[in-house]
Amino acid sequence: MSRPPAPAISADAQNFNWLVSRFTQNTAGAIGAIAVSADGLLIAMSADLMRANADRLAAISSAMLGLANGVSDSHPLGQPDKVIIELERGYLLVCTISIGCSLGVLATKEASLGTIAYEMAMFANRASAVLTPQLIEELKNSVG
Repeated sequence: MSRPPAPAISADAQNFNWLVSRFTQNTAGAIGAIAVSADGLLIAMSADLMRANADRLAAISSAMLGLANGVSDSHPLGQPDKVIIELERGYLLVCTISIGCSLGVLATKEASLGTIAYEMAMFANRASAVLTPQLIEELKNSVG
């Protein structure tokens, strides 16, 4: 039995997926990148990540931002900019892209956190201009 053809995705969705993959390729020390909707669902991932790992990373990234927002709700320190988890051999960095989504990046221990953070901010500036609620919904339905 043959599968029905996958629905075509818009040029904006294709471009966003390309941007996430290019982030990893062009950012020194980046191992992988994902974009996550506000409800914790994967909307884009770099080509070098396996889908199951990307889904898991999306849930973790969403939870990290949720915890950081909890701190800002209970202490007058402002909204979170980036959340960084330092691991034995690398880092996980998460930042908000727009109201409806965030970016998670895995980086090597040798990576410059300043460079990664700068590139994440640049990505967020570019992506926030195109990430509409409609595009986020399309990306949620087209991943995989």
